[in-house]
Amino acid sequence: MAGLKTRYKQDIVPTLMKEFNYRNVMQVPRIQKVVVNIGAGDALDNAKTLDSAVADLRLITGQQPIITKARKDIANFKLRAGRSIGVKVTLRGGKMWSFLEVLTHLALPRIRDFRGISPDAFDGRGNYTLGLREQIMFPQIQYDKIDKLRGMEITIVTTARTDAEGRRLLQLVGMPFRSN
Repeated sequence: MAGLKTRYKQDIVPTLMKEFNYRNVMQVPRIQKVVVNIGAGDALDNAKTLDSAVADLRLITGQQPIITKARKDIANFKLRAGRSIGVKVTLRGGKMWSFLEVLTHLALPRIRDFRGISPDAFDGRGNYTLGLREQIMFPQIQYDKIDKLRGMEITIVTTARTDAEGRRLLQLVGMPFRSN
């Protein structure tokens, strides 16, 4: 799907240049990558949990996820360094644009009682992190094929210097922010 990328180049870039008074096209913030992460802490007890998390993430993103491992020991969580505790995918290029299109136009509107996503989850440098409670909102996931509802974290990394620039970029891309 080249629709969102084309819209970015033709409509969003000129709009941002006018709104923020950029002199050069290279100053306009752009989306660098999207990182999708599923934390599977229960994989310590059940190894099959990680396999199904990998399968779900592969279906959603169209890319093979990598397994993340714990960096240090945490006794309270019965965690040892090097144990597999989650899966993640980093999307760039065409897959990133098509994932964003599916997220904004299909997945988010399917959330029950959806009133928009929080406009306050920026990190101070224009990057946005969105937490989702369940993977079944994505059209690629079949409800009767999943073993367990899993939450995920989606981080959108931009080249924006401020949260205002990043928020406006994501608004124009189609992220449904709720008004406070």
